[in-house]
Amino acid sequence: MLIKSKSGHLFELPTDEEEIAINAAIASDSDTYELSDAQFSELRPVGRPVAEVTKERITIRLSREVTDYFRATGKGWQTRIDDILLEYIASRQ
Repeated sequence: MLIKSKSGHLFELPTDEEEIAINAAIASDSDTYELSDAQFSELRPVGRPVAEVTKERITIRLSREVTDYFRATGKGWQTRIDDILLEYIASRQ
């Protein structure tokens, strides 16, 4: 059976017979095991946590001098540009 993910990718689910064979192979492998429900509930999510304040992805054209300057300040340079723009907005209100 084919199922479609949210992103549109198609995945073929194993048949009942294939599922039985997969589970038998897992059970026979001494290096692997299935997690219990209690163990599974203790796992933490993978990836970044969802931010309380999200930002909008845009494309903006800046002068080479601006991007060179901020990139030279290291990681987080785009956030620093955002902070400066927020300060500018606050000063205008």
